Amino acid sequence: MKIKKKWYILIFLALALIIFRLYLPTLVKDYVNKALSDLSGYHGSITDVDIALIRGAYVIEGLKLYNSNAVSEVPFIDFPKTDISIEWRALFKGRIVSEIYLYNPALIYVFQDMQVDESDDGDWTELLIELVPIEINHLVIEEGKLAYVDTEAEPTIDVSVRNFAFLADNLRNVIQVENKLPSPIQGTGVSIGNGNLTINGKVDLVKQIPDADLNIKLEKTDLTAFNDVSKEYGKIDFQSGDLNAYSELAIADGFIKGYIKVLFSQIQFHSEEDKFLESVWEGLVAFFEFILKNKKTDNFAIKAPIEGQIESYSVKTWPTIGSIFKNGFIEAFKSEIDDDIDYQDALLNEQLDSLGFFQFGKKKALKEKIKENEMKSQDIEN
Repeated sequence: MKIKKKWYILIFLALALIIFRLYLPTLVKDYVNKALSDLSGYHGSITDVDIALIRGAYVIEGLKLYNSNAVSEVPFIDFPKTDISIEWRALFKGRIVSEIYLYNPALIYVFQDMQVDESDDGDWTELLIELVPIEINHLVIEEGKLAYVDTEAEPTIDVSVRNFAFLADNLRNVIQVENKLPSPIQGTGVSIGNGNLTINGKVDLVKQIPDADLNIKLEKTDLTAFNDVSKEYGKIDFQSGDLNAYSELAIADGFIKGYIKVLFSQIQFHSEEDKFLESVWEGLVAFFEFILKNKKTDNFAIKAPIEGQIESYSVKTWPTIGSIFKNGFIEAFKSEIDDDIDYQDALLNEQLDSLGFFQFGKKKALKEKIKENEMKSQDIEN
């Protein structure tokens, strides 16, 4: 009789586990939708959840997040499929962390939606904490889209990157090394105008303001694809032209140092349907472009240095203007990363920026180190 009773208990437990397993996706779906509804300043929903207990994972389908004060109906986040699981290779190193795979995600910044009163807006990244209670160590994005949209422009401005692939590893410093920036990242994509976007670098996310050392390239871009932008903000449009852009950015303890370099070539302006004043303006721009471009490379170029605390950084005006003349008459800019910025540049400048007024000795020593770094960069460039 006791054996028979044990079998009843086992059968009951087995049935309970089966029912729980069958109902588990609904429980998780309700939990996620509640987290989305409780997020201050935003609202959203998901369509389905799949559970894979064997590999410690669950898949969220149809995640959409909207700004509650938005004037458009475009979702700020649109993630058709998100796979969240335990990262087993980190588990073997004694750390319990997660990995996320995003398939065909879209992050769409609508300018008008972000200009409304944001006093009630919360931090949408809190959603990640709700969805992934275990720290994220490995992130993969496949076939993503990044977009900036201005719906009030005529026509609507839509500057986007498609086919965006991104990989970030060791985000929680599972592999401890002496390197200050332990997490490698890399990304690729295709911009409007079929430009090739490449992002490479290292980051340290285990800080309130992440440290980073990034190289960014946008190459072989058809300039006419930016006509909507140039007509809206510059009152000019292009008949033909190529654009290549390069940037190095280093961030250390909230201090950013870097540059953005843009090269234009084979530019022709379109003026057949323009009004008289627009044609005069385009003619003036074309004249200065012809005078200031480098005659050997046929490139008009500009390089804008960036420096300062990340919340109040500035672009240096006179060096930016001077870069136009340098490219045109002294030394042509190259269509490549200059390799004259690294993480140590930002770190040293941040330390210098944080020193008090009377700490002359330390300031002098740091300035000498900064100058030494700059000379090394120039030697590498030459």
